[in-house]
Amino acid sequence: MARPRIVVVGAGFGGIHTLRHLERRIPTGAADLALIAPHDYMLYSPLLPQVASGLLTPQSVAMSVHRLTRETRLIPGHAVGVDTDDRVVVVRRPTGEFTPVRYDRLVLAPGAHTRAFDIPGLTEYAYGAKTLAEAVLLRDHVLAQLEMANDSVDPIEREERCRFIVVGGGYTGVETAASLMRLCEEAAKRYPELRSVIRWHLVDIAPKVLPELGDRLGRKALDLLRHLGIEVKLKVSVREVTADKVVLTDGRALPCRTLIWTAGVSPSPLMENLGAPTPRGRLEVGADLRVPGEPEVFALGDAVSVPDLAGESPYCPPTAQYATRQATTVAHNVVASILGRPLREFRHRDLGLVVDLSGRDALARVMDLELSGLPALGATRGYHLMAVPSPNARARILANWGIRAFIGGDVSRMGFADHGRPSSFVANDNVDYLDAEAAGREGARLLENLKARYGDI
Repeated sequence: MARPRIVVVGAGFGGIHTLRHLERRIPTGAADLALIAPHDYMLYSPLLPQVASGLLTPQSVAMSVHRLTRETRLIPGHAVGVDTDDRVVVVRRPTGEFTPVRYDRLVLAPGAHTRAFDIPGLTEYAYGAKTLAEAVLLRDHVLAQLEMANDSVDPIEREERCRFIVVGGGYTGVETAASLMRLCEEAAKRYPELRSVIRWHLVDIAPKVLPELGDRLGRKALDLLRHLGIEVKLKVSVREVTADKVVLTDGRALPCRTLIWTAGVSPSPLMENLGAPTPRGRLEVGADLRVPGEPEVFALGDAVSVPDLAGESPYCPPTAQYATRQATTVAHNVVASILGRPLREFRHRDLGLVVDLSGRDALARVMDLELSGLPALGATRGYHLMAVPSPNARARILANWGIRAFIGGDVSRMGFADHGRPSSFVANDNVDYLDAEAAGREGARLLENLKARYGDI
């Protein structure tokens, strides 16, 4: 029998862990494994706020695909369409060319983009905090604003440059606001005149921050943020963004040149290719993580609605914790489907949530145990060290934490803010996704071209 071709789309938690489990389960050389991804690294995104603040170096959270896998072939590019009839994924390569990738089993884990709303000026002026490029640029941009404010004698310009607004009271927004506030405190030691001018705001349309932590820890998080000097405004969102102003839905117009948007994500448009239901953009799969009507296709992660058989919600939350565990089930079921064996249903009980507010402030809900202070900091950083799949990255993270704890950090720009603003908003992603019919036509055309040139593939 010919070796099966197993193709995985996405180098996030779901995709990489699926490949690592497949490599352990499948004997060497028994299958062709391929990964379609635009970058050759897996990003440990929970620690991105610490990259933005300079606590961690970018290399600490970007783990090489080639180190994490042994037998997987990397296909650089974006998967923009799926032709399930011919079992072809259409890939747009970095050169802009389209190429077909044949599969016998397909695993979709393309993740999600920063969610953009129809707010005037949002995609033009807001900064994201979801990608490595955005985190590095955000640090440069914040420091640049302080440098230029210090050099200015115009009080209006100073106020604009020294006000920073974070939208989103979830995990990313809270950690980003706290981490960057501490960065500003460090930088302000050089600019004593700015200390009274620097303002950080956190706004969210929700009635509370970090609702996943529960009421008690949620209130504790709110108190910690306000103790840091961050003004938290709930039940409020953004109405308009300009180059030097942010207008909130409560009518306030705040002079501001830095809006950081962390208010949710949108599933990859690729998931709408399959012809299966996509409630709120997420592809609906069975409890075995197989796409209904497509026995060769499996899906997991942020862009998928997975039935929650072990919890009280109808669907599993789109978190790294769940994606990592879904990968184990997907790998098992891919192999089982090839061998004709029964498939396994996905079940997982939520282990909790950890939040690192930089410094010594942290909060953690571990199962039913609620922690704050140093115990929470230990649980938080211990969890991250266990969850990082690369020994090299783990060593870098430990070294960075140790350096900051014992000899402090450096506050300096690296020049990235001089070269534009990378964005993870869907509107600016510059990737044209194909619908199911167009994907079928493009896949058939590419296959015919290859057959004419090379014969059957």
